[in-house]
Amino acid sequence: MFNPDKFQWRIFNPQEGVPEHVCNWLLDGQSLTAKLRDKYEDFKVNVLSQEQDNPYDCELKLLAASNNQTFIVREVELIGSQRPVVIARSLIPLTADTSEILKIGAKPLGEILFNDPQIKRGHLEVGSFNKSWARRSTFKIGKTKLLVSEIFLESLYA
Repeated sequence: MFNPDKFQWRIFNPQEGVPEHVCNWLLDGQSLTAKLRDKYEDFKVNVLSQEQDNPYDCELKLLAASNNQTFIVREVELIGSQRPVVIARSLIPLTADTSEILKIGAKPLGEILFNDPQIKRGHLEVGSFNKSWARRSTFKIGKTKLLVSEIFLESLYA
């Protein structure tokens, strides 16, 4: 569904000319969940899948992980005004550090990642593909690094 290998990932460069309305979402350091709750009264998460799967090469590289690890891939739609506004893909290594986070169901992952002071966010990368913009960052839970990638849909800016 969301193939991160298609995106050209990089550290944000202000000289790129990314539209301001996109930057307001792309570069925001707060929880995307919190920001979407502020914008949409009916915000909710629709879990598309959460299952063991193989990561894409660019994900393995960013996590400095091997194919021998077991990963749970969680793909969700973030819904506002009764339509998808963001597609998110999370890559969660199956470890003792992540066992609780995998039980969240339709609860937003961002609520956990940003509300726990023990969880540390890594650097932010931005990506583009066919006029779509995305961002991704790692989060460290204990000794385990997980990856969250988010693609911003045109409906978000409407």
